[in-house]
Amino acid sequence: VIVGPSGCGKTTLLRMIAGLEDVTSGDVLVDGVRINDVPPNRRDIAMAFQSYALYPHMTVAENIGFPLRIDGVHATTLDRQVRKVARTLQIDDVLDRTPSHLSGGQQQRAALARAVIREPRLLLMDEPMSNLDAKLRSQTRIVICGIQRRLALTTVHVTHDQDEAMSMGDRLAVMNGGRIVQHGRPIDVYEAPDNLFVAQFVGAPAMNVIAATFVVDGGTSALRIGCQHVPLDDETLQRLPALAELDGRDVALGIRADALRPDAGGPLALSVMATEQIDQRKYVFADVDAPSITYSDNRVVVDGGHESSLVLSVDPNTPVSLWESFHASIDLSRIHLFDLTTGSRLGVSRANRP
Repeated sequence: VIVGPSGCGKTTLLRMIAGLEDVTSGDVLVDGVRINDVPPNRRDIAMAFQSYALYPHMTVAENIGFPLRIDGVHATTLDRQVRKVARTLQIDDVLDRTPSHLSGGQQQRAALARAVIREPRLLLMDEPMSNLDAKLRSQTRIVICGIQRRLALTTVHVTHDQDEAMSMGDRLAVMNGGRIVQHGRPIDVYEAPDNLFVAQFVGAPAMNVIAATFVVDGGTSALRIGCQHVPLDDETLQRLPALAELDGRDVALGIRADALRPDAGGPLALSVMATEQIDQRKYVFADVDAPSITYSDNRVVVDGGHESSLVLSVDPNTPVSLWESFHASIDLSRIHLFDLTTGSRLGVSRANRP
C-alpha cells in the first residue's frame, strides 16, 4: 500500500508500472524482469482506476468480461467467470444494466471486477474504494484481501484512507515529494516513524508533536515541556541511548493519542477544551503549555504561540470535566524525539529499530 499527500506522485508511480507513463530514470522490475520498454498490453498488469473508466455503451457484464473477450475466452467460460466475480463483489443483480444506471459504489465494484477477472500477475489500484460508503468500504476491503490472498496476486494499492493502509497492506510505503520516505510493515511504520512527516501523516488521529527540552539535573534526566518536567526512567534511557548527547537541546516530542493516559498524579497538567466520542473510544482535546510543531513544505514549523492542543484517546467511562484540571502521564516506551532542523528521528540506535 502506498500512502502520501495529494500530488506526491502516487498515481504517477502506478502509471509508470502499468506503462502509461515513461520512466525517465531507474527500472521497473516484475518478477526480476525489466519491463521499462514492454508495451502496456503485454505486461499482464491490471489497473483499477479511481474514476472507474467503464465503457458507457456496454452492460456491466460486458464491461467485466471485456478483458477475457479480448483474450479470446470461450463465451460459456466468460459468462461463468463474469457471474462468479460479480457475485463475489455483490453486483450480480445489475449485470444487465449500463454504467449510467448504477450508483457510484456499484460502478466502483464493476471496475474492480473487470480488473481481477483475468487474474493478472500484478494488480494496481488507484483509490478504488474512495466513493464507497463506510460499511461497503469495509466489506469491499475484506473481499479484495480475500481475492488477493486466494490468487496470490501481488497488488500495489494507492489510498489516503488510514484504515485501508493499516489493514490491507503487508508492506506500507509512505511518499512525499515524489520519493518514498519510509517503507516497512504497517505497524512498524506506525510505531517507529523515521521522521516528522511520517509521524504526523500515518495514523489517525495524527501524532501529537510539541516542543520539549531534554535536561539532566542532579543526575536525573527529564523532558521539560513548558514549565513542567516529565522524568525519564532508566528503561527509556537505555532504549534511547543517544539521549546522553542531547542535554539542553530543544527537540520535537511526538506522542500518540493512546500513549497519553489519565493519571491524577501524572506530571502533565492539561486544560480540557473538548471531548469527542467515537465508537468505544473517547477523545479528549486539551491544551498544554508548549508550542506545537508540524512538518509543512518540507520543513519543520514551530508554532509561535506558547500553547498547543493534545489529543488523548481514553476509555469512554473516564470522567472528564471542562472545569477541572486534567492530569496525564506518558507511556515513555512510546515517545518519539525528532530533530527541529531536519525533522529526522533522534535518540534511537539502529540496533534498536524494528
